[in-house]
Amino acid sequence: MKMFPVTGAMRGLLPAIVAILILLTGCASRKIDWAGRVGNYTYDQAILELGPPDKHATLADGTIVADWLTRRGYVYVAPVFGYTPWAYYGPYYPAYVDTYTPDYFLRLVFGPEGKLQSWRRLAR
Repeated sequence: MKMFPVTGAMRGLLPAIVAILILLTGCASRKIDWAGRVGNYTYDQAILELGPPDKHATLADGTIVADWLTRRGYVYVAPVFGYTPWAYYGPYYPAYVDTYTPDYFLRLVFGPEGKLQSWRRLAR
């Protein structure tokens, strides 16, 4: 005895529904609690989780400062057109307006013992 009858139309939609559910599940991500990792997260764990840093420096006391690129900035360029109710005139010079967004970085500072001391997000 079937509890829920499945029709032919529902069988055709089933793969699409499953695919959508998988995509939505894959897009969900949890935020990392960096404050909770201070004191017990190591540089080696960061490299395993985030990959090699984009920039890093080792200070004289052994402290490691490493930056990971989290989001690339971009420049959006749009042409400028003028319009008046009685006439249209095409692009004039300068004919473009650009909008710049910065690159976003995650900076992690690891002490000489290799444990996370501090973190912060940067925009450059």
